[in-house]
Amino acid sequence: MKKPLLWLAMLVLVLSTFLAACSGGEKEKTTADPKDGDKAAEGKPQDGGTLTYALSSEFKGLLNWNFYDADGDDDIIAFFDDPLIDYDENLKAEPNIASWKTDDNKVFTFTFEKGVKWHNGEELTVNDWVFAIETIATLGGEHQRWSNVNTIQGVKEFNEKKADKISGLEVVDDYTLKITFDKARVNNLENVWAYPLSRKEFEGIAPKDMAASEQVRTKPVGTGAYKVTKVIPGESVELTRNEDYWKGKPHIEKIVVKVIDTSLTTGELKNGTLDMTPFHPTVLPEIEALDNVEVVKYPGLSYYYIGFKLGKYDGKKNVMDKEKYQNKELRQAMLYAINREEWVKAFFSGLGKPLNRPIPTSHWIAAPNEDMPVQYEYDPEKAKEILDKAGYVDKDGDGFREDPKGEKFTVKFSHYATGNPTFEARAKAMTQYWEEVGLKSELQMTDVNLYYDQLEKDDPAIEVFYGGWGTGADPDPLPLWGVESVWNYPRWVNDKAQKLLEDAVDLEVVGTDTEKRAQLYAEWQKIFNEEVPALPIAELEEVMAVSKRVQGVKYDVSGPNSFHEWWIKQ
Repeated sequence: MKKPLLWLAMLVLVLSTFLAACSGGEKEKTTADPKDGDKAAEGKPQDGGTLTYALSSEFKGLLNWNFYDADGDDDIIAFFDDPLIDYDENLKAEPNIASWKTDDNKVFTFTFEKGVKWHNGEELTVNDWVFAIETIATLGGEHQRWSNVNTIQGVKEFNEKKADKISGLEVVDDYTLKITFDKARVNNLENVWAYPLSRKEFEGIAPKDMAASEQVRTKPVGTGAYKVTKVIPGESVELTRNEDYWKGKPHIEKIVVKVIDTSLTTGELKNGTLDMTPFHPTVLPEIEALDNVEVVKYPGLSYYYIGFKLGKYDGKKNVMDKEKYQNKELRQAMLYAINREEWVKAFFSGLGKPLNRPIPTSHWIAAPNEDMPVQYEYDPEKAKEILDKAGYVDKDGDGFREDPKGEKFTVKFSHYATGNPTFEARAKAMTQYWEEVGLKSELQMTDVNLYYDQLEKDDPAIEVFYGGWGTGADPDPLPLWGVESVWNYPRWVNDKAQKLLEDAVDLEVVGTDTEKRAQLYAEWQKIFNEEVPALPIAELEEVMAVSKRVQGVKYDVSGPNSFHEWWIKQ
């Protein structure tokens, strides 16, 4: 077996030095009109300028809310397409393009702002929202947002071609839509898919072909503050301001989103060739040292985990039919074997903390870690003891354990690959933790875009995998961990857990009692904690580097303020 993880600190030091060393360069000189300087000093927004925003890895290029499924694409889409519903700093729903009324949490009447236009000049109407819901309903369980529409009355019948329209959608007029859900739920509003799709743009394109169309890949339109003018797939996107934006003309004239190597982030920020970027915590010390950059920190809604492929998605539901990792004692032992405190400190500059349940602390349904029935403190000796009792023992004397049948056992661990050099290092650290307790491990690094396709399609090449989730404004775990969810990548099925999640949003069960709802979610988290279909690793604080020349930027747990409020000191 391998030596203890004393190499971790040295490895990260080397990586940090590498990242910093590749970040040098001379600072650009800029000139400005003295009058503009006076305006900036007074804090009055100035018009014009170009903002350069960076992504650290190649974006997939599904540039539409209705089809994106990977980080990076969502950063880009947010600049040019607005949601119907927004959320405040307390994650409470508030009107954006749409407002609503309901008397019973089953029937909602939505009213659109008039005069909101798509970038193609067409006015946004409720028919575009109906079109988006119909598109997802046509694709059914294979679409990642199926759980966000299948609670609408008549959607399942529409999907099964038993009806030619969705009975729960009633268009009153161009600006008014009545939605009837199959039952009253506490979170029908928060869960419903609230991103319209331009009927005009996608006219004549079959739903199954939309994701590959130029309307998604290279010529997307939205209703947002900026319009997409140029896409170089996987490399960059140029956007220009929407002069007719419904909230008011944006101040910044142009936004360029580009992909840069992580090693160049600090240097480009220092030189002024980069204005904004989310960044990996490993470079936090270097970025905090820059005098022309602010580091914005805000509570996160995401967590990282290590999942096990326990089965497959059969097109309708998840089925647990893969034997290798069905033993929960094996999974528990693998979590005890990981020194999460050390790992987070080494690879995330301490901008995170271990957790024992799959709910970020920022959400009100998060049960205290200390209330979880199993406290997975780092304990390799306990991990060995559990493995011994479960029948995973070294029978041939090679230093690694065989499975209970006496057959060779190898943990095949997959992690996505980007330009970030720390990703392979942190993945190797995981395999070494497991090898320290006698579980032979193999690491497979896979291109990030291929990786998520393999996860969704249950490619047999992936057995144990590294993943992360941003949970969004609605804390309900059902869309991620439900029996019908395609995003339930481990394919975990537990009847008691499923019932708790269903009850927690059932108005007949919980009414409007948030405390009762929180108790049901706490019980669900306890089941997850004991079963560990995925190993909760850490929740992170979000960080954003913002040049001091960029003004009017605000971030909270719900994300950024409206882009049309941002401006640049000229």
